[in-house]
Amino acid sequence: MSNHQRSPRIVVMGVTGAGKTTVGRLLARELGVPFLDADDFHSPTAIASMRAGHPLGDEQRLPWLRRVNAALRRQPDGVTSACSALERSYRDVLRDGVDGLRFVFLDVDAKVLAERLQSRVGHYAGVDLLPSQLATLELGDDVLAVPVPSTATPQVVASSVLDALGLTPPSTPRE
Repeated sequence: MSNHQRSPRIVVMGVTGAGKTTVGRLLARELGVPFLDADDFHSPTAIASMRAGHPLGDEQRLPWLRRVNAALRRQPDGVTSACSALERSYRDVLRDGVDGLRFVFLDVDAKVLAERLQSRVGHYAGVDLLPSQLATLELGDDVLAVPVPSTATPQVVASSVLDALGLTPPSTPRE
C-alpha cells in the first residue's frame, strides 16, 4: 500500500458553493482522517470583507494560507481539507512541507453554483463573490478535476473523488 493510501493528504478545492466542505467532511469520514475547513482560519477582518461582498486580495490571503498550511503540517497521518486554493501560487503555499498533498477541484457549472449560493444561509461567502472567484481560478497539472453533475448527491461526489484518486476507504471491522 502506498503512502498516499495509508495517510492521504487531500485538499478539496474550488470556488464558493462548490461543496468543498460537505464533500471534504465525507471524504475525511470515509478515510478515517481529520477534516480541516480552511474557512475556520480566516481572520475576522477577512470574514467581514467577504460578508460585505468584497473579494480578498493576496495580502489578505497569504497569512490565511500560511495558517492553513501550518494546520496541514500538524496532520502527519493524513488529512482532508476544504480550501478554495484558486491559484497555483496559493496551492504552492499550502503544499509547502506537506508531502503528498493532492488537490481535487470540484468542477461545478457556474449556473448551478449561483443557484446554490442564492439559497445558502448562514455563510459569509455569497453570490457576490462568485464572479471574482471564477476569474481567479487557475487550474493546471497540479490539480485533479472531478466533474460534479448538478444532480449528484454529496455521497456520489465523494465516491467519485475517491475513485479518481485511486483511494479505498479502510474497511470497517464486522461484528
